[in-house]
Amino acid sequence: MTNFIKRLKPFAPIITSLADDDLYKFTMWQALLHAFPANQAEYRYRCRNTPGFPLALLKEELEAQLDHLCTLRFSEDELTYFGEMRYIKSDFVDFLRIFQFQRRFITVETDGDDLVVIAKGPQVHVMDFEIKVMAIINELYYQHLTQADDGASALAEGRRRLAAKIFKLKQAERFTKLRKNPFEFFDFGLRRRFSKAWQEEVVETLLREVPQFFKGTSNVYLAKKFGITPIGTMAHEYLQTFQAVGVQLKNFQKEALEAWVHEYRGDLGVALTDVVGMDAFLADFDLYFAKLFEGLRHDSGNPFSWGEKALVKYTQLRIDAQTKRLTFSDSLDIPLSLKLHEHFADRTQTGFGIGTNLTNDMGDGILKPLSNIMKLVYCNGQPVIKLPDSPGKVFGVDETYETYCRQVFKQYV
Repeated sequence: MTNFIKRLKPFAPIITSLADDDLYKFTMWQALLHAFPANQAEYRYRCRNTPGFPLALLKEELEAQLDHLCTLRFSEDELTYFGEMRYIKSDFVDFLRIFQFQRRFITVETDGDDLVVIAKGPQVHVMDFEIKVMAIINELYYQHLTQADDGASALAEGRRRLAAKIFKLKQAERFTKLRKNPFEFFDFGLRRRFSKAWQEEVVETLLREVPQFFKGTSNVYLAKKFGITPIGTMAHEYLQTFQAVGVQLKNFQKEALEAWVHEYRGDLGVALTDVVGMDAFLADFDLYFAKLFEGLRHDSGNPFSWGEKALVKYTQLRIDAQTKRLTFSDSLDIPLSLKLHEHFADRTQTGFGIGTNLTNDMGDGILKPLSNIMKLVYCNGQPVIKLPDSPGKVFGVDETYETYCRQVFKQYV
């Protein structure tokens, strides 16, 4: 294994632009900078499946990539791009102008075969490590798996599979047109991509081949490059933060949504629903929020059941669901997205954020995608947790706090 992991090429940086990141990192970043600039936080990395070789062997290369990451700054061109987004404030652009990752806030260790990556420090200085760390680990991992032919076989298979997806979409076009609302999907595949170059090729190919369906990407760098819409609002860490800022626990979601409305005043109105489960979310999602937020995002549990619950809620609140959007983003592929569209698109607007299946569908067996995550686990010295509707996605480090949250929100109790 030592020979297998030996680097055959000189160092080449994986992250070359700080804009190579998901939009929702920036929108959450701005909101937390304004609301809680003094927060202290800890994020931890975890791989949830069994990789093809021990990730611990990537430690030295990951350290070198992080050293390089901490030399980068936003370019003036990128800052101008952010400044042109109507929901990005000028003071946040000024913050980004002086921002630089600090190496002292992130450590890389090993525990047997596992990588132990911890980002710890001021939340506004460590929260953006998440996507970068995952993208770096993924690309290093697949570089080693495919080094025998420099990735040529994997890319050939990836292109074949992408062509099959495009063919499936073109076949389905006449059926999607029968629905009241159009079929639209987005690239959400940065964090678990096969490589930066492959994600760019996927986006460029989809824009060329199926522009009638493909409507944007979460990757700000690629959105800027191709002149398309950057997609994203909030992720789990934003709502989790409100578990540790002096808010009564049972009210943390309401406080988080209220703060989001205050920050964005009608922009970025898609709310994430599964931090402690859809049922607990809907209990907090009253008429006020239902009118202010333009839609909801699914990220765990059965998507059909989730969508039906959302539509029932809108009906109970006497809100026309045709004015709202359900965005699905959990383990999607093209066939499942089309089935969900067929099921819901006559009753509400839909959107589909497809991630790994677009940017890392390169083969079976050893090329199976990593199921890796890097999540907020402590904020201001207090544990926080994600208790989604898929028990396998639970992420927390304090068992006592987890038990308490399960009871409060009646999740898996």
